[in-house]
Amino acid sequence: MSDPIDRLHLPGTSAAEHLSPSYPERAAWGTAGTLRAWQEEAISKYLASEPRDFLVSATPGAGKTTFALRLAAILRAKNTVNQVIVVAPTEHLKVQWADAAARAGIKLNPHYSNGDGLNYGSGYHGIVVTYAQVAMKPIQHQIICEAAETLVIMDEVHHGGDSLSWGEGIITAYAAAKRRLALTGTPFRSDDAQIPFLRYARMPDGTKVSDTDYDYGYGRALNDGVVRPVIFMIYAGKMKWQSSAGEVMEARLGEGNPKDITKQAWRTALDPYGDWMLSVLRAADKRLSEVRHHVEDAGGLVIAADHATAKAYAKLLAEITGEKPALILSDDAGASQRIADFAKANTRWMVAVRMVSEGVDVPRLAVGVYATNSATPLFFAQAIGRFVRSRRRGEVATVFLPNVPDLMLLASQLEKERNHVLDLAKGAEELLDAEQVLIDEANREEQASAALTGEFVYKALGSDANFDMAVFDGQEFGGYATVGSEEELDFLGLPGILEPTEVRALLLQRQARQARRSASKQGISEFAPERAEAPEAIHRTITEQRKLLHQLVGLYARRTGDPHGAVHAWLRRVCGGPQVSKASVSQLQDRINMLRQRLEG
Repeated sequence: MSDPIDRLHLPGTSAAEHLSPSYPERAAWGTAGTLRAWQEEAISKYLASEPRDFLVSATPGAGKTTFALRLAAILRAKNTVNQVIVVAPTEHLKVQWADAAARAGIKLNPHYSNGDGLNYGSGYHGIVVTYAQVAMKPIQHQIICEAAETLVIMDEVHHGGDSLSWGEGIITAYAAAKRRLALTGTPFRSDDAQIPFLRYARMPDGTKVSDTDYDYGYGRALNDGVVRPVIFMIYAGKMKWQSSAGEVMEARLGEGNPKDITKQAWRTALDPYGDWMLSVLRAADKRLSEVRHHVEDAGGLVIAADHATAKAYAKLLAEITGEKPALILSDDAGASQRIADFAKANTRWMVAVRMVSEGVDVPRLAVGVYATNSATPLFFAQAIGRFVRSRRRGEVATVFLPNVPDLMLLASQLEKERNHVLDLAKGAEELLDAEQVLIDEANREEQASAALTGEFVYKALGSDANFDMAVFDGQEFGGYATVGSEEELDFLGLPGILEPTEVRALLLQRQARQARRSASKQGISEFAPERAEAPEAIHRTITEQRKLLHQLVGLYARRTGDPHGAVHAWLRRVCGGPQVSKASVSQLQDRINMLRQRLEG
């Protein structure tokens, strides 16, 4: 009976010829290219003990692929392994991995499909597959893995907990692998699904936390000049919509409204037919023009929630710029080529649905618009990771965000180190829930985009935008500025090449200039165009607002002799909006102001 590994290759090529590197190849792999300090450090730590499983968490843009392929070359040169299998989240990343491996002297087949059986072709040292691909035929991938001494590289390994089939698939396929290297930029999930092949340490409070073998976070990478500093441009504005009950609702972004109102206001802001999105896209394009004065090929990316809004955003950008943006709607071969073409081109914008948020390597992306509804730490970190890859020291990334509390918190905690935590009190100690429904990528995308609309039916009635602040390194700079004003342009016009210390100094300078302009408003000519005033600052929580409103209603009811309910009904007729428990901060304030005027009168 022939050796089982011979079944993996085309006739005429022996297993030894196919998998074993020649001496010249080994020498080249040991010396070619220059590694970053963290990559050398991580490789040294691995080689000190050569564990079977090794988890590396490195911030997006730090060079996880280069690290993994250099380690793979070393293990092949030592004859520790002679086959390499890479498991990636998406089809596009298969090609990206294979191209990078080729530059490292490792030939991986990214076009292998399950229909090819056990034969992935002659001349290759291994294959690149997706988690979904492995889940469909885990036994087939198990046979391929066990037929040789194999290194399995699991890219963005947190996807191993995405569904019952994905987790079980990689466990079945790669349980016998000689070496397993797990990579992630975000070693945590938004749920309690345990990630296969990771070690978890039990904490005193009963939770389990993923045990990372080597960490290289954003903060250290920023200090090393490996990634770009990120400036967040925060935009607020007044939103107006009609609820399913027919009530007209109004709210401002960033006012501290209840979650359901914040969610609806956020959805209204992202409406491609409202003024808010148009204003933000124009501002982002102005910022991109400024960056391109210093980085000639700088590009921008709008991350949309679904196909319909992505197409509408692309149409808006075409009208704004006079140039048709690249439009990426799905994870297929055509999308991969469009992304690759954009990466090499000099065009301004790409609009994509959520799939571009993870792993896609387009180093020239410098400006982003976060126009999707996801507010999980995992997705946010992946999305921001598309803009931080540095090609030369001093490049700055700029991301435009709506003033939504969850996003503001994530922006302020960009440098925070995270691990995957399991809450065992919820019964998450089980590896995978046998009753969990199989969820594929398309379903997850639709569920995510429906997160805003599933809880209510509404109709967007209008929106406007204003610059609210810039956020850098967890600090806020500047304040309210109307769209198109000098104050807004001060922040949009920051140079595209800056050291991190220069970013902070310039933001402080712009903030001081804005304050001086505000203080000198009294000297504006009577013929100057009228400027919108900043909205009244509300320093109360919504609970305190409701309490104050009830107190004022009580005072007014005693004066008029009307029941409290009648006063509330009158306020709703005059000021608009729903009952108190569902009213926004702005609507409550309008009623408070109305009662104060009547009581003072």
